Amino acid sequence: MKKLAFLLFACLCLGGLQAQQKSDLPNVTLKDLSGKSVNISTLANDGKPVVITFWATWCKPCIKEHDALNDIYSDWRDETGVKIYSVSIDDSRSTARVKPFVEGKGWEFDVLLDVNGDLKRAMNVSNPPHTFLLDGSGKIVYQHSGYVDGSENELFQEIKKVAK
Repeated sequence: MKKLAFLLFACLCLGGLQAQQKSDLPNVTLKDLSGKSVNISTLANDGKPVVITFWATWCKPCIKEHDALNDIYSDWRDETGVKIYSVSIDDSRSTARVKPFVEGKGWEFDVLLDVNGDLKRAMNVSNPPHTFLLDGSGKIVYQHSGYVDGSENELFQEIKKVAK
């Protein structure tokens, strides 16, 4: 009986370690702008870096950050293969504005809707903008809260480190 209990314990521990090694992302499902469900824990980019940035339509620094990121996103993709996911934390009262807002801005990232704040809570985001960088295996290797002009340059230096 002790051997069985030990084996069960060992399996649970190893399973937990394996799950942790796969990704630091929580098992939360959001919708994209077309209504398709996306499970965050399965986000992948063929071993290349992923950026997840939280924002809202009412957040001026978020909009400045997204405009700056959008201006250089294609260059970053060409150089590092990075993929950016933009997570709107607009609630049910303002979420209808997100799609026309994004289309009007011409942002090229994949936009996800966190209407209930599930991902925001799971990733301990208190105020937007909040940006996470994940390496090719889904581990969070860098995060930054807030935005000042030029913050995107620091993010890109970190992206280049994990893209090597």
